[in-house]
Amino acid sequence: MNLLYCNSLTQYSRYKTRIVNIGDVPMGGGNPIRIQSMTTTDTMDTIATVEQSIRMIDAGCEYVRITAPSLKEAKNLELIKKELRARGYNTPLIADIHFTPNAAELAARIVEKVRVNPGNYADKKKFESIDYTDNDYEIELERIRERFTPLVKICKEYGTAMRIGTNHGSLSDRILSRYGDTPLGMAESALEFLRICEDNNYYSIVLSMKASNTQVMVQAYRLLIQKMQDYKMNYPLHLGVTEAGEGEDGRIKSAVGIGALLEDGIGDTVRVSLTEDPEFEIPVAKALTARYSNRMLHEPIPPVENLPYNPYDYKRRETKEVINIGGLNVPRVIADYSGKQKISPASLFAAGYNYSLPLDKWNLTEQACDYIFAGENEINFQIPGTLGIIYDSEVWKNLENKTRCYPLFSSDEYFTTDEKSNELNFVSVDIDFLTEFCSSSESIQFDNTAVLVFETSNEHGMAEQRRMFVELMNKNADVPVIIKRNYTNITEEKFQLHAATDAGALFLDGFGDGLWIKQKNCTSPKNLNAAAFGILQAARMRISKTEYISCPSCGRTLFDLQETTSKIRNRTDHLKGIKIGIMGCIVNGPGEMADADYGYVGTGVGKITLYKGKEVVERNVNSEKAVDALVDLIKKHGDWVEKI
Repeated sequence: MNLLYCNSLTQYSRYKTRIVNIGDVPMGGGNPIRIQSMTTTDTMDTIATVEQSIRMIDAGCEYVRITAPSLKEAKNLELIKKELRARGYNTPLIADIHFTPNAAELAARIVEKVRVNPGNYADKKKFESIDYTDNDYEIELERIRERFTPLVKICKEYGTAMRIGTNHGSLSDRILSRYGDTPLGMAESALEFLRICEDNNYYSIVLSMKASNTQVMVQAYRLLIQKMQDYKMNYPLHLGVTEAGEGEDGRIKSAVGIGALLEDGIGDTVRVSLTEDPEFEIPVAKALTARYSNRMLHEPIPPVENLPYNPYDYKRRETKEVINIGGLNVPRVIADYSGKQKISPASLFAAGYNYSLPLDKWNLTEQACDYIFAGENEINFQIPGTLGIIYDSEVWKNLENKTRCYPLFSSDEYFTTDEKSNELNFVSVDIDFLTEFCSSSESIQFDNTAVLVFETSNEHGMAEQRRMFVELMNKNADVPVIIKRNYTNITEEKFQLHAATDAGALFLDGFGDGLWIKQKNCTSPKNLNAAAFGILQAARMRISKTEYISCPSCGRTLFDLQETTSKIRNRTDHLKGIKIGIMGCIVNGPGEMADADYGYVGTGVGKITLYKGKEVVERNVNSEKAVDALVDLIKKHGDWVEKI
């Protein structure tokens, strides 16, 4: 297999795709990364849909997607388009189609682009495992060809573009039976439909590989590119993490998945799926993509000559254990308290430690950091028993009590000092030192107490730190590594997005035994700590809170998704490690439940179906009682704890 899914792992450049014309806003080639979103209004409410579309466009949306679940909605797209044009808005419209080919065929005559989901377009999902012979499978493909070809011909005739959008949560039984619930299955699902398009000499196609699991999502896009390279294809890519959620969690999760691909020059259009009004998605997508306008000017990074890991199959880098870092331990979080302010027990509240003066007792939250970097600030109070303190090496040497206290050395200091910790030593290294040291040694000569801290000031810092991991792996060095990044004078939202991109992309490839983020004038210490844990959770590396796989709503949604998500979060956000899927309709609901522990899916007006995993446990629950029923279901299966 060709392991290279992008132009370079070290030199930033956009992955070149073909140009697809979508109205007057072309995508791919040398065009900018386009920003898009999707309306949440009832498509039959023409004025509401038009006015929401205008709010999106005014915010910077370059393509507006509108759901068309049946013929009547597809027909109404004509009125929506006419009203938008009358108001002076010529933004291309996209019809979102899932189960209704006849609606897609009508919409393709009206709008500039149609989106079809190959898992739903010509298949009925029953969660059946079918043992296909090759002949049986070909018969199924021929059935799909007959059902899909009319739409292809209409798009070709009318100059309408198409997105073949695979969703991890709605893979067909046929794909699941042959390829399993895998990134490869996602890629093959799109390629089956793509081949039908090419057989009809139709090439105005955009592809997407969306999932709520960021590891699956990134691997699927990489596999799709690798497959396209094998078949001499170069179609533009639409990037997105499905059901990312709301607020900070939704932004961080989107940045981890989308950002990991953008860092490698992949992506021609972006949609950030938040459980919020769609106009609020646009600034997030713009902030994610804006970083790459001048990225190619970054400082050079040595090229990768031997790739020691498989980017299509997640495997965590194997390291030795040093106290509680590395080995099988979850990645550790280091909070930076190295400023000039005095550190008191109250200071640790932001890092997840609450001190009760009357009880003389520390209480730990689920997001209590593991280490604090105090720098030159000596701590003169009894610290919690689970916490370690890191000092500058010279300060550490002069401590009278070194219990759970550890030094941070520069690379030069580490090899020349006459005093080290017998337990744990942090060593700050950059790429210049690591490259020179590796090239001059048979193996990395760090002892069994060393933990490296990877530092970078490169604009293309993720790629530089990845290159450092490659250096270690090619030398078979199993020393643990803390990923450290520094941010100064950016907004809180940009801080969240940048940190999630820079660190999350590395964790998705199995790199990193800890995360250390330092910031100045970006956010509060409490929010920084929450962001660090959020990044690890979004990358599926360390689960510290309830995860909500919540769709962004659209015209198909059968209840107020934002209000319902808020109600469920208020009742359940204390349940550590539980994943709850909250879906507005059945398009992706049943499939996404395979990645959730419990599911809440709209299946009719005022009616909810509850899931345990992907199994239905209760149908047609009245929406007024559904949140209580969900809580009862969690209790029944033993995953409930009372709030403290």
